[in-house]
Amino acid sequence: EVQLAESGGGLVQAGGSLRLSCGASGFSFDDYAIGWFRQAPGKEREGVACISSSDAADYTKSAKGRFTISIDNAKNTVSLQMNNLRPEDTAVYYCGKKIWAECGSPLYEYEYDYWGQGTQVTVSS
Repeated sequence: EVQLAESGGGLVQAGGSLRLSCGASGFSFDDYAIGWFRQAPGKEREGVACISSSDAADYTKSAKGRFTISIDNAKNTVSLQMNNLRPEDTAVYYCGKKIWAECGSPLYEYEYDYWGQGTQVTVSS
């Protein structure tokens, strides 16, 4: 059974950092890409970053230069290091398993078939 679980969210001041983790089970990172998405109140879910089975990363414009996605195969987790956070980064962050191994841009929600429950990130100004 495929399962994903996010952790690491919280409240941080603008300019601060958070590291989100996505624990995965039931499949191999060798076979599927993993993406991070976020959903702010009243807005649609949007892509943030993706990492492929070959460790190639793609970022959306808002994340590039501030966020870093990485895989820890030993721990079966995908992390999202978020630096220089802004109030507009406030959202529930979700990790998802993509239906194939490569990322590509832009990140489309329909290309992901399993999701975690999400973790809240709140950035105060």
